[in-house]
Amino acid sequence: MKTILALMGAGLFLLVSLGAQAVPSFARQTGMACEACHTVFPELTHFGRMFKANAYTLDSLKQVRGISATREELLSLAQMPPISAMAQVSYTQTSKNLPDSSGTIGSAQNGTVSFPEAASLFYAGKVAPGLGAFLQLTYDNAANKVHIDNTDVRYAGHMILADERDLIYGVTLHNNPTVQDLWNTTPAFGVPFAVTNAALTPLAHTQIDGALAQSVAGLGAYVLWNESLYGEFSIYRSAKQGFSNPVTGTAGPLDGTTSNVIDSVAPYFRLAYEHQWNRNSITVGTYGMQVKLFPGGPGIPLNGATNRFKDLGLDVQYQYIGDDHLVTLAGTRIHESMTLDASSALAGTNATDDLTTYRLWATYYYRRKFGGTLAYFSTTGSTDPGLYPAVNGLVAGAPGAFGGAAASANGSPDTRGWIFEFDYVPYLNTKFSVQYTKYRKFNGGSSNYDGFGRNAADNDTLFLLAWLSF
Repeated sequence: MKTILALMGAGLFLLVSLGAQAVPSFARQTGMACEACHTVFPELTHFGRMFKANAYTLDSLKQVRGISATREELLSLAQMPPISAMAQVSYTQTSKNLPDSSGTIGSAQNGTVSFPEAASLFYAGKVAPGLGAFLQLTYDNAANKVHIDNTDVRYAGHMILADERDLIYGVTLHNNPTVQDLWNTTPAFGVPFAVTNAALTPLAHTQIDGALAQSVAGLGAYVLWNESLYGEFSIYRSAKQGFSNPVTGTAGPLDGTTSNVIDSVAPYFRLAYEHQWNRNSITVGTYGMQVKLFPGGPGIPLNGATNRFKDLGLDVQYQYIGDDHLVTLAGTRIHESMTLDASSALAGTNATDDLTTYRLWATYYYRRKFGGTLAYFSTTGSTDPGLYPAVNGLVAGAPGAFGGAAASANGSPDTRGWIFEFDYVPYLNTKFSVQYTKYRKFNGGSSNYDGFGRNAADNDTLFLLAWLSF
């Protein structure tokens, strides 16, 4: 193990362009700049992926050590904890004001300043020999509270196989499907890398695409052969934040007063293969999960019929990492099949539906200073007025009411558009972004999609962001 880690450390210095999540905790722990693991944060390079697969444990800090009489290592604790912080400040403006949610005639104020958009504290790095963690606490400016954000705790070990090739094996405990993944093509750390919380978002999302984030606990095992072939299998149980059982007055057990609780466990799989040559790498992969959910809610017990979701994703990524030019081309497709036995009986949805999401993007940076992203996104699916309602909020038809701005008049989830982003990175831990989202279709229509005269283009969004990590 010591030999392997020493070779990895030497490789860091030799591979000057190579470079897990983008937090300075890892730089403090390893003694190396962010470019060791990133193109521009939070996008990982091959070495960054290997650092994550090895449980974030590579370090160059002086350790407090404990050794038994038989020279068994009992403790290896850095004298400086790998703590860091992140702050985001933003300005968001949509093409047209949203209607006033109070139901009065008029519109909401356009041009939202978020100070902060997000603020997080991280412990990210080695915990013990072979054991590391990425722990994030985030301030939610809408709820005005701090909550557990993306979390990944993992243990990793090594084997040298008969062909003298390395096999990394490990286990991961995490709270968001795909947060544990090594590539930026899966949803948790995919494009867009930063989003505003002050604009409308489309109704439809697959379960694997953020619907279960921070509301589940996942336990998985993974292997990585020859730094190329990756396989993982995980299972998930519901672990709702902010839930208090009315009977016990504590965090459990979950009952019908909460919604979308997993029945038994939800299995997840991941397969990917990465090939490297010179300064290039290409990756192809697949991932997916199957979830059975009790809809829950007041008066609806957590038994009987469930809603079943089968998600299957495909992804691809190409990277070129030069001294001056850094290029990534990537994409993912997620298809979800739904069997809505519970919702069909309770809310009148279709018995079966489907949803398909595409994201394709390219990022380019010049000397890690100037660059940006061009992305295309599309979601299409079954028309289902029970699942994508025409009214979301106050009573439809009232003058100035918030009846349909976040809804779909025709019951369709279809949404597509483009994201244009320019980034200026004066320092490796500081990014200033100008992002513009252009909708061609929103919640099923290009014009009057909500039945109240709002067009898809009215939700076009300008998002200015200062992103600081320290």
